[in-house]
Amino acid sequence: MQQDTSTAVAPSHPPKLKELAATAICGNDITSSCLYVSALAIIYAGQYAWVALLMVGGVLFLFRSIYGEVVGALPLNGGAYNALLNTTSKSTASLAACLTLLSYMATAVISASEAMHYVHHFWQGLPILYATIGLLALFMGLTIMGIGESSIVAIIIFITHISTLTLLVLVGFFYLFSQGFGTLALNYSQPLEGSIWKALFFGFAAAMLGISGFESSANFVEEQAPGVFPKTLRNMWLAVTIFNPLTAFLAVAIIPIAASVENQTALLAYLGEVAGGSWLAVLISVDAALVLSGAVLTSYVGMTGLVQRMTLDRCLPQFLLKMNKRGSAYLIMISFFLLCVSILFITRGDIGALAGVYTISFLSVMALFGLGNILLKFRRNRLPRPVRASALVLFVAISAVLAALAGNAILNPAYVWVFLEYFIPTVAVVFIMLYRIELLIFVAYLLRQIEQQLNKRLPFTSRKVIRLIHRIRSQQFVFFTRGDNIANINKVMRYIVENEHTNRIKIVNVLKEGEAPPKKLMHEVEVLDLAYPELEVDFVILRGHFGPKLVQELSNKWGIPKNFMFIGSPGDRFPYGLQEMGGVRLVI
Repeated sequence: MQQDTSTAVAPSHPPKLKELAATAICGNDITSSCLYVSALAIIYAGQYAWVALLMVGGVLFLFRSIYGEVVGALPLNGGAYNALLNTTSKSTASLAACLTLLSYMATAVISASEAMHYVHHFWQGLPILYATIGLLALFMGLTIMGIGESSIVAIIIFITHISTLTLLVLVGFFYLFSQGFGTLALNYSQPLEGSIWKALFFGFAAAMLGISGFESSANFVEEQAPGVFPKTLRNMWLAVTIFNPLTAFLAVAIIPIAASVENQTALLAYLGEVAGGSWLAVLISVDAALVLSGAVLTSYVGMTGLVQRMTLDRCLPQFLLKMNKRGSAYLIMISFFLLCVSILFITRGDIGALAGVYTISFLSVMALFGLGNILLKFRRNRLPRPVRASALVLFVAISAVLAALAGNAILNPAYVWVFLEYFIPTVAVVFIMLYRIELLIFVAYLLRQIEQQLNKRLPFTSRKVIRLIHRIRSQQFVFFTRGDNIANINKVMRYIVENEHTNRIKIVNVLKEGEAPPKKLMHEVEVLDLAYPELEVDFVILRGHFGPKLVQELSNKWGIPKNFMFIGSPGDRFPYGLQEMGGVRLVI
């Protein structure tokens, strides 16, 4: 064991997003679903589609407290991946990340496809499939050039979208009261396939697509001002709980159900045309193209950030971090574009198939977020949090999500296979990376056996594989300890042995001026060093102030990324929020 000593000080904060800007960025994602979820709900629930969408709003209300507790306690970017990374193993967190990546991919494809369907409503000659590929390519090019989320542009799109939806609702009700309730009565006289409960169950399962995007605020919480995150959850809940049931009710009240199904790809534009005329249909189509394009951009930006984080955590190949002159990880964006195009061709642009992949991946992420909340209660109970979800809320919310997952699988078993065609290879790549040391050891053993049998060296020798293993394991990790709990240090070392590819760790104890070096701690670390012969332990004593500035200085000095640094669960007296620590991880 080696020892070391040094010094340090404290931080400043860049401006954070206020409520409107933060709501606009995530609101464009979730409210874009208003443009297609009403049609999906009507297909399965018929005249009771608006009831199914109200049920979805109720489930989303429950998830407000679940997300509020998890992100309030762990206010770090990364959503479900980060929540599980800080409460359970890296492999479980990676599973959530794979599902989130699929969700982003389906978001991009379904949003781009729907945008072009709405444009096609007033430009009949548009080739939808190739236009969708063109839109995906456009945003790939823009993000490679370095154009990301602009809060000003997001605000303009969001206000335009909410204003357009409000206008559609007002015009729709004016038409309904002036023309009478004949169509509504006709639709309610139509027989359902099966019982009303069956219609509501499958309508609810399909309508859960209407809250996709609710997780997006958790992916950029570090950029939000204090107290803004729970307001974004409330605002998103209000938007979808008001507009989704209202537009579905107006569609049932004004348009025969058969016509709604026939015009499902641009239902709101068709509703606007019937209720207000071609001018409203064109306005809705232009608005739809804008807000859905904004959702495509959100997918590129969110996916890039998540893949970069996973790559830094060594869950994906390091070549993905290669940057162009503008500082963009262009290989990530190109790969994402190619995957989006492939799923577009596999599904032939079928909105139902795309929605199936989207819904399965998104609902799985929500269920895992609920699991993250349960683990947080047991493993991170000391962490301060602004709100706590009750056991009943957790049970009902997770049960509803699992029921919706089952409903989607029953409705469209073929879509489950489309989902698995992408999910299995994604998980395979990640798990190969997570267990690559074990795989390389096996490869080295095989090569050694072949060399012994042939009695000659192979071009790719077992020694080269061993050198590669040593290079991977040479990445050093850091744990900051207060020096009062050897059990925590033992947990850290066990966690790193089980979850990380390394044989080197620094145990860092930061002392205030005048504090004596903890001799007992030094002795205990020496004992643990002997207990973990696979780890090379450096014990470092620093004098200074433990905070974001010190973490940044040590990261620069030692060349260790901050996501390879760990702290124990901070209590109420810790002067900094976790989001200020720059990605430092909590260890179980």
